[in-house]
Amino acid sequence: MTPTPDVLDLVNNMKARGEPFALATVVRTVSLTAAKAGAKAIILSDGTMTAGWIGGGCARANVLKAARQSLSDGKPRLISVQPKDVLEEHGLTAGEAREGVLYANNMCPSHGTMDIFVEPILPRPQLYICGASPVAVAIAAIAPRMGFFVSVCAPKADHTLFGDTDRLIDGYEIPADSGTNRYVVVSTQGRGDTAALKSALSTPSVYVAFVGSRKKASVLREELTVAGIAPSLLETLHAPAGLDLGGITPDEIALSIVAEMVEIRRHGQRQSDNQKEGTS
Repeated sequence: MTPTPDVLDLVNNMKARGEPFALATVVRTVSLTAAKAGAKAIILSDGTMTAGWIGGGCARANVLKAARQSLSDGKPRLISVQPKDVLEEHGLTAGEAREGVLYANNMCPSHGTMDIFVEPILPRPQLYICGASPVAVAIAAIAPRMGFFVSVCAPKADHTLFGDTDRLIDGYEIPADSGTNRYVVVSTQGRGDTAALKSALSTPSVYVAFVGSRKKASVLREELTVAGIAPSLLETLHAPAGLDLGGITPDEIALSIVAEMVEIRRHGQRQSDNQKEGTS
């Protein structure tokens, strides 16, 4: 008989692969319930429960719905599935949210109460650093602390310049399956600038930046235009890269670039939250 995979082992594997999912955990039960506190299940973005168990149909439908919502907006949810008479006793109705708790009706014969915490596990934003300049090395050191999954794209001989990095790629080619939640910084310092920028602009990204002077960036834009890169893509290029903090040293410049990425990332999240509030 094939052993049932451990939910927490699957969680670690899925996080390592960068797959989005929700983890549902039963945190409290009252009276008779099919699942007990500590039961867990993994739910995919399409609402499929792929591993684990958190009880029968009474809780399942509400948990799957909450998981889809959590994966959409990135926010955890606490669901309390209670018998109708218990809800009414506390002046509650199914579907009502109060003080951070979403209440649902338990219509199963057991008539127990079950509280389930649904936590979205979303992949870290992908940062691709093209080049091995001192600024590139500094960005690779700072960005992980800001929550980025860092991939360094540079000639293999330069890989030793970097410390602990999530991934090292030989050359400047960014993988085609790198997703859309992608940030790219080109800091090649004259070594393969055009090739790295072509790769960076090859597919849509949240942020593409070039570390260099305005004059150098202008010359490269002309070269890339001749090479067939669409003007609309070149307009998205941040050059010079980073917020204007007056940085001079590689560490200071790297800080300004990571700060700009954080600003863009969080600004996008705030806009999404405001849009949801405006339509609710």
